[in-house]
This record gives sequence, structure tokens and C-alpha cells, in this order.
Amino acid sequence: MERQFLGSPVLAGTSVAEMVAAMMGAHAQVLSAAEVSVGVRTEGLTRADVRAALWEDRTLVKTFGPRGTVHLLPAAELPFWTAALPAIPSGAGQFAPEVRLSEEQAELVAAALDEAATPLTLDELGEEVVARTGPWAGDRVMPAFQSLWPRWRQVMHRAGQSGALCFAPDRGRKATYTRPPHFEPLPTADAGLTTLVRHYLRAYGPARARHFARWAAAPGGWADRLFTSLASADEIEEVDFAGEPAWVAAGDTGFPEEPARVLRGVRLLPYFDAYGIAAQPRERLFPGGAYERALARGQAGNYPLLLLDGVVAGVWHQRRNGRRTTVMVEPLGRLTARQERALGERVDRVGEVLEARAELAIGKVTVGPHA
Repeated sequence: MERQFLGSPVLAGTSVAEMVAAMMGAHAQVLSAAEVSVGVRTEGLTRADVRAALWEDRTLVKTFGPRGTVHLLPAAELPFWTAALPAIPSGAGQFAPEVRLSEEQAELVAAALDEAATPLTLDELGEEVVARTGPWAGDRVMPAFQSLWPRWRQVMHRAGQSGALCFAPDRGRKATYTRPPHFEPLPTADAGLTTLVRHYLRAYGPARARHFARWAAAPGGWADRLFTSLASADEIEEVDFAGEPAWVAAGDTGFPEEPARVLRGVRLLPYFDAYGIAAQPRERLFPGGAYERALARGQAGNYPLLLLDGVVAGVWHQRRNGRRTTVMVEPLGRLTARQERALGERVDRVGEVLEARAELAIGKVTVGPHA
């Protein structure tokens, strides 16, 4: 937890990009959730600082990251992310054969996206792709969110993962896409995967190959072979973790004898926070009733989390009304007076990050997952 800035106050001078690097990316399908992920790890930054790093300084990039989902990634780390992510096998995909792009078609779409002038909206990107490939790319056959998307969008996350495009500032209510800041990718996929695994283990190790596979949405057998290869090359080393074998980056064995306690014992993490997604084994992070209440059919991220001493002890939800936001927290057990005071401070911090006045309410969270 110390390495995700959850065990002690952020070090003075630590940049937004450095915090995001320590988290292995901040999930940003909903940008405000990524802003809270970064902000609650500090005592001073707000969403304005995150947006400045993203849109002005460009030390952050909003793009398609691990699992093909939208993330904030440090621009300085694009060389290894863009080498590693395309090399992670994803299987046949979720689409029927008549909907799925062939590999040849996928390569044509990827090339069209790479050649398109930017910034462009999604519709404008689609026009560019169809013009450069053919009308088949625009066929609306791809089921998504109670509608049908054009066929070419199956490849969009791959273009982001390879560094061909990233998000630009919205144009009104429409998302736009552009090229990331210039970078030189690592020369091989193997070099990218080695760096990715070592960074992952530094952030969330000791961990097993299956933990990495779950985080990366990769086949378990492939992850086993990757870890075996990295161990043979002395890139990672095996340690004992709670009586079971696990892996760390080679030489990274300086862990404290006693687990670090979370600052003031209490933390609030938003939807899809990196710690809730990546920390393993999941049964330790979600003990007892937390496994049922704070997960959606075993999937992490769908509920904002209340942490007590590093483990999940409840869920929460915030509802904004103008400059005010009400944070409803549902603890799974009774809070002490000290914990409740600390919770109030954490709620105030959420409000500061979102530039709103926050009010704490304790009770049942009635909204469903990812609401």
C-alpha cells in the first residue's frame, strides 16, 4: 500500500504522473473517478491538477491501457506500455464470426487510424477509416450498449495500446482523439513485457502469475510461461508470501516485517481504483461479507470502496448537486468514534479533489454497481 501512496502522505514534490506510475495507471472511463484516485492519495491536489497534467503539460495520456479499458498513463512510460500491451493475447474475442474483423482487416483499420489527421471526433475517425479501407468497416454490426457500433471500432483499443492514438480534450460533449506526445517505443515486445511485469510486481507484489493474468485479462497458461521465462532470465525471483510461493522483481525484497497501516486507518477509493483491481489475493482484500457486498459477481471495481487498515470494510457513493456533494458510506461493521472522525476527514478530502463541499452520510448505499 505504501507504493500506491495509501500508507503515508505523498512525498513533497511527487508529480501527478509519478503517482499514476506507482498505481500502474488510473482507470479513466469516467475521468472524475481517475481524478479521485489520484487526489485521495495526496493532501493537496485537486482534479484541476490532474487535468493540467493531462491536457496542458501532457505528462499524462488518456488512452486504452490494460484490459483494453480507458486509463491515464504517464507519457514517459509509453515506450514499455505500447510494446507490451499489444503482445498480451486476448483470445478470439466476444463477437460472432460474422461480426469479427479478420486479422487482415484489423491491420487495415489500424493503419487507417494511424494515418488519420487528428484531432477528430469518433464520427470523423469513422469517416476516415471507411474512406481508407472500405464500406465494410462502417457496417453497424457490433453490439454495444443497446445499440450497434461500426465494425471498425473493434480495433480502436488496439490502436490506443500501440500508441497510434489517445484522447484529446472534448469538443463540446464529444470526445476527440489525437496522437500521444512523441516517444520511442521499446525495440521488442519481450522488452516491453519484461518491464511491464517488473513494474507490476513492484506495485502489487509479491504476486503469482495468475494474479498478473487476472489484472492483464490474459490467459493463465500464457502468464505461467511468461513468468517462467522471466525467472530463468533472473528478471523476477520467488519469495514466500503468507506460506505460499509468489514473485517479486529481482532484488526487490525490502518489504517491512509488519504490514503498513493505512493513514489514519481509513481510506475512500473510487470506482475501479487501481488498488482494488490489482491487489491480490482478492479474498484477503475483500474479507468476509465484503466479498459479496463490494464485488459484482466476483469482479472488482464496480463499487467505490471503504478501506479500514488496508482491507475493504464497506462501500460508498457520492451524489453531486451543484457545488455540494453528499457522500453516503455503508460500513459493513460498527465504526469506532475515532474511525468515524477519520472518515469525515476522508469525505472532506473527496470534496476538495472534486472542488465541491462534501457532506458525510452513513447508511445503506442503495444504488447498484457502477452507478
